[in-house]
Amino acid sequence: MSPSRSQGLGAIVLLVASLVGLAIALYAYFAPLTGVTGTLGALIVILVNIALAVGALVLAAVNNRGVRILLRILILLALGGNFFASLLLHQWWICIAMVVGLVGLILDMTRSNSANRPAHS
Repeated sequence: MSPSRSQGLGAIVLLVASLVGLAIALYAYFAPLTGVTGTLGALIVILVNIALAVGALVLAAVNNRGVRILLRILILLALGGNFFASLLLHQWWICIAMVVGLVGLILDMTRSNSANRPAHS
């Protein structure tokens, strides 16, 4: 893969994971007999998944190192909080989606660091 394509791979994985988590949370919120239908906790998980999707898009577009670091910290906190909330709601598939999102965040950190390092001969 070219450096520009591999650099955005982590953000894409994070985006897909947050969209999958959003779809599962929407189902849990609106479908009857899920145990969390219409609850505030499920609504908060929906909103955090939307924020994670927006954060993934911004992470893919931003080139400023300081902004990327701040955004990564905020995304990490959102992933952890959403994972914990999903545990409390017994929504295991959202927990799995948040772990996949964490893998995407780690990919983004490692790929951008290796792309920014100068090559030694």
